[in-house]
Amino acid sequence: MESFFSTPLSSLEDFITEHGFTKVHAQTIYTQIYKHGAKSFEEISGLPQKLYSLLEKKYCFDFLEIAKIQESVDDKTVKLLFKLSDGRTVETVCVPFQKKYTLCLSSQVGCAMKCSFCFTGTQGLTRSLEKKEIILQYIQAYAYIKEKFEGHQAAPNIVFMGQGEPLHNIDNVADAIEILKTTEGMGLGPRQITLSTAGYLPGIKRFSELGSVNFALSFHSPFNEERNELIPLNKAYPIADLIKELKSIKLMKRQFLTFEYLIIRDLNHTRKHVEEIGRLLKDMPVIFNLIPFNEFPGAPYKRPEMAAVEEFKAGLMELGFHAMIRTTKGDDILAACGQLTSQETLS
Repeated sequence: MESFFSTPLSSLEDFITEHGFTKVHAQTIYTQIYKHGAKSFEEISGLPQKLYSLLEKKYCFDFLEIAKIQESVDDKTVKLLFKLSDGRTVETVCVPFQKKYTLCLSSQVGCAMKCSFCFTGTQGLTRSLEKKEIILQYIQAYAYIKEKFEGHQAAPNIVFMGQGEPLHNIDNVADAIEILKTTEGMGLGPRQITLSTAGYLPGIKRFSELGSVNFALSFHSPFNEERNELIPLNKAYPIADLIKELKSIKLMKRQFLTFEYLIIRDLNHTRKHVEEIGRLLKDMPVIFNLIPFNEFPGAPYKRPEMAAVEEFKAGLMELGFHAMIRTTKGDDILAACGQLTSQETLS
């Protein structure tokens, strides 16, 4: 049997019309499952009786097991640990913003990038997630939010900033995005989806395949020697090569590139950093997302003083860049940026 959550609407339409039914039924099914939360074909009324049995023989609803749930006592951030069919686990974070959550989705079990500031990097890469595993993180996390928190009914935005390098798994990520964008399904717009990369250049060259979603780069330093320490991938794809490629990305009107800048105490927030950023990124449509380092067990770095973060922000804004400081959420449950790992989480 095929997983329903691996099935594009066009494939479902083809299957239904091949058996003599109208493709409108496929659109109804997609809407009922994705928009209204139906968990089986039996929960969808109004389909021809013979179609039910055909669908049940063809497709299965292989939902993920939610193995563990943690909720922050500080800010209602929720971290879900999903157990996959092979027994491996992956984390998804639900981050509250006023009346709407944003879901931080994972794209891999672990990560191959080995960034020194990231807890996920300490566990290495086990495997990439299938498209259905990416989609089900969204579907099941959204269902949990709707049930748990009154008033949070709007479809959440997505940030691919969880475990893994999404452009290292671009085929499955692209397929998952396409299904979640389907009008009859979740109907997410491209600006509701942000993909973050450590700078995986082969994936950046294919970024246009994702259909005008928002782009975010883990930048963290304009100097190669520092970035080599923070992001070993930089040795293969240095910052100048990334900037050259980013300048070719076609943006929609009023769309910017987001540069995530992790601020680490006494490392990467001096005046010389500001000046080099100004030289390197001159005239680029960039918004800086400043992230005070979130410490994790065994972390080699320290969180900066907020005064230093504010000073760095002021320096960037003097150069004409947009800059904002990201509020840390979920730190008490290791759900903040750079703190995710599924190793031994079940114990």
